[in-house]
Amino acid sequence: MQTQLFPRVAVLGAGTMGNGIAQVCAASGRVVSLYDVRLDLADRGKQAIAKTLDKAIELQKSTPAEKEAALSRVKITDQVADAVRDADLVIEAAPENMALKTDLFRQVSAAAREDAVLASNTSSLSVTEIAAAMTHPQRGIGLHFFNPVPRMKLLEIVVGERTSSDVVERSKRFADAIGKTAIVVKDSPGFASSRLGIAIAMEAIRMVEAGVASPADIDTAMKLGYAHPMGPLELTDLVGLDVRLSIAEHLHREVGEQFRPPQLLRRLVRAGKLGRKTGEGFYTYEK
Repeated sequence: MQTQLFPRVAVLGAGTMGNGIAQVCAASGRVVSLYDVRLDLADRGKQAIAKTLDKAIELQKSTPAEKEAALSRVKITDQVADAVRDADLVIEAAPENMALKTDLFRQVSAAAREDAVLASNTSSLSVTEIAAAMTHPQRGIGLHFFNPVPRMKLLEIVVGERTSSDVVERSKRFADAIGKTAIVVKDSPGFASSRLGIAIAMEAIRMVEAGVASPADIDTAMKLGYAHPMGPLELTDLVGLDVRLSIAEHLHREVGEQFRPPQLLRRLVRAGKLGRKTGEGFYTYEK
Protein backbone atom coordinates (compact mmCIF):
# COMPACT_ATOMS: atom_id res chain seq x y z
CA MET A 1 0.00 0.00 0.00
CA GLN A 2 1.27 3.45 -0.91
CA THR A 3 0.34 6.66 0.82
CA GLN A 4 -0.19 10.05 -0.71
CA LEU A 5 2.38 11.87 1.41
CA PHE A 6 6.03 10.75 1.22
CA PRO A 7 5.35 7.22 -0.13
CA ARG A 8 9.10 6.52 -0.47
CA VAL A 9 11.35 7.24 2.50
CA ALA A 10 15.12 6.86 2.79
CA VAL A 11 16.55 6.41 6.29
CA LEU A 12 20.28 7.02 6.60
CA GLY A 13 21.71 5.08 9.53
CA ALA A 14 20.45 1.64 10.63
CA GLY A 15 21.25 1.91 14.33
CA THR A 16 18.72 2.11 17.15
CA MET A 17 17.11 5.34 15.99
CA GLY A 18 17.37 4.61 12.28
CA ASN A 19 15.83 1.16 12.39
CA GLY A 20 13.05 2.47 14.66
CA ILE A 21 12.26 5.27 12.19
CA ALA A 22 12.35 2.78 9.31
CA GLN A 23 9.95 0.52 11.20
CA VAL A 24 7.28 3.16 11.81
CA CYS A 25 7.51 4.37 8.21
CA ALA A 26 7.20 0.84 6.82
CA ALA A 27 4.37 -0.02 9.21
CA SER A 28 2.46 3.02 7.92
CA GLY A 29 2.64 1.68 4.36
CA ARG A 30 5.70 3.50 3.08
CA VAL A 31 8.49 1.88 1.08
CA VAL A 32 11.74 2.40 3.01
CA SER A 33 15.33 2.32 1.82
CA LEU A 34 17.51 1.69 4.90
CA TYR A 35 21.15 2.74 4.43
CA ASP A 36 24.28 2.18 6.45
CA VAL A 37 27.98 2.35 5.60
CA ARG A 38 28.21 -1.45 5.45
CA LEU A 39 25.57 -3.81 4.16
CA ASP A 40 25.88 -6.06 7.22
CA LEU A 41 25.05 -3.06 9.45
CA ALA A 42 21.99 -2.26 7.34
CA ASP A 43 20.95 -5.92 7.51
CA ARG A 44 21.42 -5.88 11.29
CA GLY A 45 19.06 -2.90 11.42
CA LYS A 46 16.42 -4.81 9.45
CA GLN A 47 16.83 -7.80 11.77
CA ALA A 48 16.28 -5.46 14.74
CA ILE A 49 13.01 -4.35 13.14
CA ALA A 50 11.96 -8.00 12.84
CA LYS A 51 12.71 -8.62 16.53
CA THR A 52 10.73 -5.57 17.60
CA LEU A 53 7.78 -6.69 15.49
CA ASP A 54 8.03 -10.20 16.99
CA LYS A 55 7.72 -8.61 20.42
CA ALA A 56 4.68 -6.64 19.25
CA ILE A 57 3.10 -9.90 18.07
CA GLU A 58 3.75 -11.47 21.49
CA LEU A 59 1.98 -8.51 23.10
CA GLN A 60 -0.88 -8.87 20.59
CA LYS A 61 -0.20 -5.38 19.24
CA SER A 62 0.59 -6.69 15.76
CA THR A 63 0.08 -9.78 13.62
CA PRO A 64 2.45 -12.03 11.63
CA ALA A 65 0.88 -10.73 8.41
CA GLU A 66 1.53 -7.11 9.43
CA LYS A 67 5.12 -8.00 10.32
CA GLU A 68 5.77 -9.60 6.95
CA ALA A 69 4.14 -6.72 5.10
CA ALA A 70 6.26 -4.14 6.94
CA LEU A 71 9.51 -6.07 6.42
CA SER A 72 8.77 -6.51 2.72
CA ARG A 73 8.75 -2.71 2.37
CA VAL A 74 12.24 -2.29 3.90
CA LYS A 75 15.09 -2.49 1.39
CA ILE A 76 18.71 -2.30 2.59
CA THR A 77 21.69 -0.69 0.89
CA ASP A 78 25.22 0.53 1.56
CA GLN A 79 25.09 3.19 -1.17
CA VAL A 80 23.79 6.66 -0.34
CA ALA A 81 22.82 7.40 -3.95
CA ASP A 82 20.79 4.19 -4.22
CA ALA A 83 19.02 4.96 -0.96
CA VAL A 84 17.91 8.49 -1.81
CA ARG A 85 17.50 8.51 -5.60
CA ASP A 86 13.73 7.90 -5.60
CA ALA A 87 12.93 9.12 -2.08
CA ASP A 88 10.25 11.70 -1.36
CA LEU A 89 11.63 12.14 2.16
CA VAL A 90 15.17 11.50 3.43
CA ILE A 91 15.68 11.13 7.19
CA GLU A 92 19.27 11.15 8.42
CA ALA A 93 19.89 9.21 11.64
CA ALA A 94 23.68 9.30 11.82
CA PRO A 95 25.70 9.91 15.03
CA GLU A 96 25.63 13.42 16.56
CA ASN A 97 28.61 14.80 14.67
CA MET A 98 28.21 17.95 12.59
CA ALA A 99 30.99 17.14 10.11
CA LEU A 100 29.54 13.67 9.51
CA LYS A 101 26.02 14.99 8.99
CA THR A 102 26.98 17.83 6.65
CA ASP A 103 29.17 15.52 4.56
CA LEU A 104 26.29 13.07 4.31
CA PHE A 105 23.85 15.76 3.17
CA ARG A 106 26.30 16.95 0.50
CA GLN A 107 26.16 13.42 -0.90
CA VAL A 108 22.39 13.35 -0.56
CA SER A 109 21.97 16.68 -2.36
CA ALA A 110 23.94 15.35 -5.31
CA ALA A 111 21.77 12.25 -5.67
CA ALA A 112 18.27 13.06 -4.36
CA ARG A 113 15.44 14.62 -6.33
CA GLU A 114 15.25 18.41 -6.06
CA ASP A 115 11.75 18.21 -4.57
CA ALA A 116 12.68 15.69 -1.85
CA VAL A 117 12.42 16.87 1.76
CA LEU A 118 15.70 16.37 3.62
CA ALA A 119 15.40 15.85 7.37
CA SER A 120 17.85 15.30 10.21
CA ASN A 121 17.01 13.34 13.35
CA THR A 122 19.57 15.38 15.31
CA SER A 123 18.65 15.87 18.96
CA SER A 124 20.79 18.96 19.58
CA LEU A 125 22.81 20.19 16.58
CA SER A 126 21.84 23.20 14.49
CA VAL A 127 19.40 22.29 11.73
CA THR A 128 20.26 25.57 10.01
CA GLU A 129 23.94 24.62 9.87
CA ILE A 130 23.13 21.11 8.65
CA ALA A 131 20.83 22.49 5.95
CA ALA A 132 23.57 24.86 4.74
CA ALA A 133 25.30 21.78 3.28
CA MET A 134 22.25 21.11 1.07
CA THR A 135 21.84 22.38 -2.47
CA HIS A 136 18.40 23.72 -1.53
CA PRO A 137 18.48 24.50 2.22
CA GLN A 138 14.81 25.56 2.23
CA ARG A 139 13.90 21.85 2.04
CA GLY A 140 15.95 21.01 5.14
CA ILE A 141 14.19 20.39 8.46
CA GLY A 142 14.70 18.61 11.76
CA LEU A 143 12.55 15.56 12.53
CA HIS A 144 13.63 14.56 16.03
CA PHE A 145 12.21 11.15 16.96
CA PHE A 146 12.46 9.62 20.43
CA ASN A 147 13.77 6.26 21.60
CA PRO A 148 12.20 3.71 21.32
CA VAL A 149 10.71 5.14 18.14
CA PRO A 150 7.81 2.66 17.71
CA ARG A 151 6.50 3.43 21.22
CA MET A 152 7.27 7.11 21.76
CA LYS A 153 4.51 9.39 20.49
CA LEU A 154 6.43 12.67 20.21
CA LEU A 155 8.00 14.02 17.02
CA GLU A 156 9.82 17.33 17.45
CA ILE A 157 9.82 19.31 14.21
CA VAL A 158 12.72 21.76 14.16
CA VAL A 159 12.46 24.72 11.79
CA GLY A 160 15.73 26.08 10.41
CA GLU A 161 16.31 29.67 9.35
CA ARG A 162 15.64 28.83 5.69
CA THR A 163 13.10 26.01 6.06
CA SER A 164 10.07 26.66 3.85
CA SER A 165 6.58 26.84 5.33
CA ASP A 166 5.46 24.13 2.90
CA VAL A 167 8.07 21.70 4.25
CA VAL A 168 6.92 22.45 7.81
CA GLU A 169 3.27 21.79 6.93
CA ARG A 170 4.05 18.55 5.11
CA SER A 171 6.20 17.41 8.03
CA LYS A 172 3.28 18.00 10.42
CA ARG A 173 1.00 15.93 8.19
CA PHE A 174 3.66 13.21 8.00
CA ALA A 175 3.85 13.07 11.81
CA ASP A 176 0.10 12.53 11.98
CA ALA A 177 0.23 9.88 9.24
CA ILE A 178 2.76 7.75 11.14
CA GLY A 179 0.92 8.08 14.45
CA LYS A 180 3.09 10.73 16.11
CA THR A 181 2.15 13.94 17.90
CA ALA A 182 4.18 16.85 16.54
CA ILE A 183 5.51 19.92 18.26
CA VAL A 184 7.14 22.68 16.23
CA VAL A 185 10.17 24.47 17.62
CA LYS A 186 12.64 27.08 16.44
CA ASP A 187 16.17 25.93 15.66
CA SER A 188 18.04 26.69 18.88
CA PRO A 189 20.59 24.69 20.91
CA GLY A 190 18.94 21.57 22.31
CA PHE A 191 15.54 22.59 20.85
CA ALA A 192 12.84 22.06 23.52
CA SER A 193 13.04 18.39 24.44
CA SER A 194 16.80 17.85 24.67
CA ARG A 195 17.37 21.12 26.49
CA LEU A 196 14.87 20.24 29.21
CA GLY A 197 15.83 16.57 29.32
CA ILE A 198 19.57 17.25 29.61
CA ALA A 199 19.01 19.89 32.31
CA ILE A 200 17.12 17.34 34.44
CA ALA A 201 19.64 14.57 33.72
CA MET A 202 22.69 16.69 34.61
CA GLU A 203 21.11 17.77 37.92
CA ALA A 204 20.22 14.14 38.72
CA ILE A 205 23.84 13.11 38.09
CA ARG A 206 25.10 15.97 40.27
CA MET A 207 22.79 14.71 43.04
CA VAL A 208 24.28 11.21 42.78
CA GLU A 209 27.77 12.73 42.77
CA ALA A 210 26.99 14.71 45.95
CA GLY A 211 25.44 11.70 47.70
CA VAL A 212 21.99 13.30 47.96
CA ALA A 213 20.24 10.04 47.04
CA SER A 214 20.78 6.80 45.14
CA PRO A 215 20.08 6.59 41.39
CA ALA A 216 17.06 4.38 42.10
CA ASP A 217 15.58 6.83 44.61
CA ILE A 218 16.13 9.81 42.33
CA ASP A 219 14.44 7.98 39.47
CA THR A 220 11.56 6.91 41.72
CA ALA A 221 11.09 10.54 42.80
CA MET A 222 10.61 11.64 39.20
CA LYS A 223 8.42 8.68 38.24
CA LEU A 224 6.06 8.82 41.23
CA GLY A 225 6.34 12.50 42.09
CA TYR A 226 6.20 13.93 38.56
CA ALA A 227 4.64 11.04 36.59
CA HIS A 228 7.70 10.60 34.33
CA PRO A 229 7.48 7.17 32.67
CA MET A 230 11.21 6.70 33.19
CA GLY A 231 13.63 8.34 35.62
CA PRO A 232 16.41 10.62 34.28
CA LEU A 233 19.18 8.16 35.19
CA GLU A 234 17.37 5.17 33.71
CA LEU A 235 16.84 7.24 30.58
CA THR A 236 20.51 8.22 30.50
CA ASP A 237 21.44 4.53 30.60
CA LEU A 238 19.00 3.84 27.76
CA VAL A 239 20.20 6.69 25.54
CA GLY A 240 23.88 6.14 26.35
CA LEU A 241 26.07 8.09 28.76
CA ASP A 242 28.42 8.99 25.92
CA VAL A 243 25.55 10.43 23.88
CA ARG A 244 24.29 12.48 26.82
CA LEU A 245 27.79 13.73 27.57
CA SER A 246 28.21 14.89 23.98
CA ILE A 247 24.89 16.76 24.04
CA ALA A 248 25.65 18.33 27.43
CA GLU A 249 29.05 19.54 26.19
CA HIS A 250 27.40 21.08 23.14
CA LEU A 251 24.76 22.85 25.27
CA HIS A 252 27.43 24.01 27.72
CA ARG A 253 29.27 25.70 24.86
CA GLU A 254 26.16 27.15 23.23
CA VAL A 255 23.87 28.02 26.15
CA GLY A 256 25.73 28.28 29.43
CA GLU A 257 27.15 26.98 32.67
CA GLN A 258 24.00 25.14 33.78
CA PHE A 259 24.80 22.42 31.23
CA ARG A 260 28.40 21.79 32.33
CA PRO A 261 28.68 17.96 32.53
CA PRO A 262 29.36 16.60 36.04
CA GLN A 263 32.72 14.91 36.60
CA LEU A 264 30.90 11.69 37.53
CA LEU A 265 29.47 11.49 34.02
CA ARG A 266 32.92 12.02 32.49
CA ARG A 267 34.46 9.32 34.72
CA LEU A 268 31.81 6.78 33.82
CA VAL A 269 32.23 7.44 30.10
CA ARG A 270 36.03 7.15 30.37
CA ALA A 271 35.53 3.81 32.14
CA GLY A 272 33.39 2.55 29.27
CA LYS A 273 30.27 2.43 31.44
CA LEU A 274 27.90 3.76 28.82
CA GLY A 275 24.60 2.30 30.02
CA ARG A 276 22.52 -0.52 28.59
CA LYS A 277 24.68 -0.98 25.49
CA THR A 278 27.72 -1.90 27.62
CA GLY A 279 25.84 -3.58 30.48
CA GLU A 280 26.66 -0.93 33.08
CA GLY A 281 25.98 2.74 33.66
CA PHE A 282 24.09 4.06 36.66
CA TYR A 283 22.63 0.54 36.84
CA THR A 284 23.92 -2.88 35.82
CA TYR A 285 22.24 -5.03 33.18
CA GLU A 286 22.39 -8.65 32.12
CA LYS A 287 23.91 -9.09 28.69
